[in-house]
Amino acid sequence: MRIVTGIRPTGPLHIGNYLNTVKHYVELQNNNECIFFIADLHGITTPYQATTYRKEILEKAADVLATGIDPQKCILYVQSEIKEITELTWFLACVTPAGDLRRMTQFKEKARKHPKNVNAGLLNYPILMAADILIYKADLVPVGKDQKQHIELTRTIARKFNKQFGETFKLPKPLILESSAKIMSLKEPKKKMSKSDPPETYISIFDEPEAIKKKIMSAVTDTGRSIKYDPKKKAGISNLLNIYSIFSDIPIKEVEKKFTKKGYADFKKALAKLLIKKFEPFRRKKKDLLSREVYIEEILEQGAKKAKVLAQSTIEEVRKKIGII
Repeated sequence: MRIVTGIRPTGPLHIGNYLNTVKHYVELQNNNECIFFIADLHGITTPYQATTYRKEILEKAADVLATGIDPQKCILYVQSEIKEITELTWFLACVTPAGDLRRMTQFKEKARKHPKNVNAGLLNYPILMAADILIYKADLVPVGKDQKQHIELTRTIARKFNKQFGETFKLPKPLILESSAKIMSLKEPKKKMSKSDPPETYISIFDEPEAIKKKIMSAVTDTGRSIKYDPKKKAGISNLLNIYSIFSDIPIKEVEKKFTKKGYADFKKALAKLLIKKFEPFRRKKKDLLSREVYIEEILEQGAKKAKVLAQSTIEEVRKKIGII
C-alpha cells in the first residue's frame, strides 16, 4: 500500500506524539511504500518564527530519523520542495466547495486559538492537505480521529475532480491510528498532553536527563501516598502510572504492586530513571545527526527527487485533463 503522511516542523516531539504517530510510522515503513514529509507549508498557517524556521525544519527531520524513520525504506522530504503540490492545490481549490472549508472543525478551533491570525491559508489548509495526498495517489493516510474529517474532504474533492474531468485520483482511505496511549499533561492531568502548552507540562523524547527528572519530580500528583490507578479520584498519579506502564511494558497492576510500600517521591525517581534510559538512544542519535546537517540535507534532497518524479507524473496528467498546456 502507498501511505502518505506529514509532520509539522514546529514544536517538540513529546511522548504522546511519539507513541500515537511516529512509532506507528516506523512500523508502517517495513511493509508499505511510505512517503513522509516535513509539512513546512502547513506550519506557516499559524504563528511561527521565520528566523528560526529552517533550523526547526532540519531539527524535525533529525527527530524522525532519530526515532527510526529509515530513508532506505521510505521517501522523506520537505513539502515546499515539491512545487507541483502547490500547483495542484490551486487546481483542487477550483473544485472545492467553499462552504465545506468553513465547516472544518480544525479551522474553527485554530481560528479561536489565533483570532488575530485567521488567514486564507488556514481556511485552505485542507486543500493543501488533499494535494499532499492525491498527488501521490495514496491508498492510505495515517491520521488520528480528529483528522478523519480532512480525509473525508480529500475524498470529496477527488470525487468531484474525477466526475468533472475523468478518472484521475484514487480515493484514499484513512488509516486511523488507535491511541496506544492517552498521555495527560504533567500539570493538568485531566487535560491531554500538548506541545502547544508550556514545556513543564510535557516530556519531550529529546529532553536532557536533568530536564526529564525535574519535570517528573514536579508533576502534579494527589493527596495521600498510595500509588493506585484511579483516573477519576487520583488523576495525577494515574497519569504517571500509565506512562511507567507503557515505557516499561509492565501492566499497571504489576507496577502498583512494585511500589506498594513506596511513596510518590520514590515512584517519581524510578519513572524519571526509566524515561532517561529509554530515550537515551534517541537523544544520542539526534545529537549525531545535528552535527552532520549536510547529511540530513542530502537525505531530504534525495527524498525530494524521488517524490518529484511521482508528483510530476500526476501534475502532467491533471494539466491535460483540465485543458492547460
